[in-house]
Parts: sequence; structure tokens; C-alpha cells
Amino acid sequence: MYHPFSIIETLKSSWTILRKNFIPLVIYSVLSLIIYKIVDVIMFVFFAGAEEIVSGLIQFFLQGIIQTYLTLSFYKLILTLMDREYYEFEFKDIVPSLRMAVNFIAICILFGILVCILVFINLVLERQDKLYSEIFTVVAVLGLLYLLLRSVLCVCFIVDDDSKPIESLKQSFEITKDNFLKTLGIVFSIFAIMILTLIPINAIITFLQPENEDDYLFLIGYYAWFAIAFPAVQVIIMVTYRKLVYSHMDVDDSVAETD
Repeated sequence: MYHPFSIIETLKSSWTILRKNFIPLVIYSVLSLIIYKIVDVIMFVFFAGAEEIVSGLIQFFLQGIIQTYLTLSFYKLILTLMDREYYEFEFKDIVPSLRMAVNFIAICILFGILVCILVFINLVLERQDKLYSEIFTVVAVLGLLYLLLRSVLCVCFIVDDDSKPIESLKQSFEITKDNFLKTLGIVFSIFAIMILTLIPINAIITFLQPENEDDYLFLIGYYAWFAIAFPAVQVIIMVTYRKLVYSHMDVDDSVAETD
């Protein structure tokens, strides 16, 4: 049966999955923050006194690898929780392979190279004519946002299909081709959710903020917001991916239903 993509249905399915699996997703988000902070402290101690440029590059590289594994494993966890009614799973099932990490990093590098090229072109234009530079900046930013929107689901293909970098980008472009405005609607919904989850946390912090204005409450508030908003955003992205894939194929209802 054909399953047309719907923003409302996607958000409803996302809410159902998030509600059923809220505790493990929040726990994993908090663990991710803790792991990332521990790695930061270890690298700070290990590279203390080292040459700034060299140590900075090494830390950036290591942080990128850690962040890659944490991000991919979170996507695998969401997929596993979505499908766990069909099979049992173990911890190893949510650990991404080295190839997945390399493919994800390769895409990040491609986008990084693209940004560097655009910045270089902008600098050249700025020396020639400031107006041309400003026009180019607007066009470049809009173009990058468009590319990011069309390619945002490539990570899902890497995790779910073990796709290669270029292949995953093509797949992401393919499933968003006829649903660009709806995908844009999902993105706006994500921003709305991020803002809505931030408002009450910010209100509580403002109310509790002592007169000496210590920063620890803001740090706690950020962690609380991250632990709530991050799982919600990632679940929406993964459900969007699944819904778009199903909208491009004929599948059985019992398999396609995520809620």
C-alpha cells in the first residue's frame, strides 16, 4: 500500500515513540554529555603544556571522532527502539561500525571543503566589489541551507543502510525531492519544539537565579534542555526518514507502521 508523507502523522508517530522510550533516550543523552565532558577533561590534562596549534588540531580530531560515534550510536538506538517489537537486541546492536563513522566524517569533510570554497570566493569578491560580496553571501547561505535540508537524512541511510557517503547523499536527495516543502515544515517543527522546551527551563532558571548570578544554574539548565530536546529532535528526524522511505515504496502496513 502507498503511504504518502504527512507532517502531522510524522509528528504523531514521533511523539508515540518518544513517549514509549523517553527514559532510555534521556539516559543515553545524559551519558553522551558525560562521556564528552570526560573526554574534554582527559584531553585538557593530557595536552597541557603542549604546542597550542598541534594540540588544538589533535583535540579537534579526537572530539570529532567521539562526537561521530555518539551521534551515530544515538541514531542506531532510536532505530532499534522503533523496531524492537520485531526482534530482540543487545548493546552491540547500537554501536556503529568503523565504516559508518568514516562515511559520516567524509560527508562532514565534503561540506567543510564546500564552505571553505565559498568563503574563499566571498573574500575574492569582497576585494573587487563589496556589493557583489554581499549578494554572493546571501546566495551562498541560502544554497547551503538548501543543501543541508536535502541532505539531512544522509546520516539515517548511513546508519540504517550502511550507505557510502555519495550514495547516502543521493538517497537523501531522492526521498526529499517530492517532499521539499513538507521536509521544510518538519524542520520548522523541530525549531518550534526546541524553543518550546527552552522557554520553561529558562523561566525556572530565571526564577531560581540567585543574586550573585552564578553560572552553574545556566549550565544545569542547558544540560536539562539538551537531555529533553536532543532525543525529541533525533526521533523526529529518524521517523521522518522512515516515513519518507515508505512513501517511495509499496510496503505492508504492519511493517510500515512506526507507532
